[in-house]
Amino acid sequence: MAIYAVGDIQGCYEELKLLLQQIEFSENDQLWVAGDLVNRGPHSLETLRFIKSLGSRATCVLGNHDLHLLAIYFGATQHKRSDTLTPILQAPDKHELLTWLCKQKLMVYDRSARIAMVHAGIPPCWSIHKAQKRAKEVEKVLKSTLAGEFFNHMYGNQPDLWSSHHKGWNRLRLITNYLTRMRFCTSDGKLDFSAKGNLGSQPKDHKPWFQFPRKDPSEQGIRILFGHWAALEGDANAHNVFALDTGCVWGGKLTALRLDDMQLFSTPSIMPKPLSPETNNDIKVTE
Repeated sequence: MAIYAVGDIQGCYEELKLLLQQIEFSENDQLWVAGDLVNRGPHSLETLRFIKSLGSRATCVLGNHDLHLLAIYFGATQHKRSDTLTPILQAPDKHELLTWLCKQKLMVYDRSARIAMVHAGIPPCWSIHKAQKRAKEVEKVLKSTLAGEFFNHMYGNQPDLWSSHHKGWNRLRLITNYLTRMRFCTSDGKLDFSAKGNLGSQPKDHKPWFQFPRKDPSEQGIRILFGHWAALEGDANAHNVFALDTGCVWGGKLTALRLDDMQLFSTPSIMPKPLSPETNNDIKVTE
């Protein structure tokens, strides 16, 4: 049995099939997905159905585009011009699919393998243990009758600095932003969303979150997998940090990492009109 982690699929289902053929993905293998299963690509519905069909063989974390889809489903926001989510929202099995999506995690951590996976990252102000604990706060709400209310309060860039005193929707919004939208922050975890993702475009004192060392020495050997940041082109240039988003939906490639030996596999995008990752801004959010 092998475990493969794949970066942002974003509806690139044909490339996913080619990648799985390349790695000879079998019924004994498992697939970890680093979020953003859907949106911008042409086959979000097919992607969602396939990952769901894997059952316990699939381990997913939610990305910002997945949360955006759920927010539309719950009536908390509207489609954006660049969205390609209509087939899901008009599908006869949409309720089943989106109920399943709502039950996915924001972070997974395999303690025995010492591997963590999130969509965007883990801020330097949190330990792995605290990150997992706080992810569960949001996951609990998403699985409850408060899910619709959560999406009514999810959008926004504030607060942008962690404090244990944050309560209610402000606390859950910040946790969500750390785990699904973060790129640049300060050493104490202050977020910045003004930079487009290119290294060097961030404000003074802000760095990519993974350039800050883990504060707990016992966490130094933990490998962290993440997606979200296509501009990195799969290279975080940081020890034990693995960037899996290689911009398939923007004309790049779809990448999988075999966790047994950390070997990379990829297949090129077959998008007919490759887009530019410079236009791949986060879902715009305001209070």
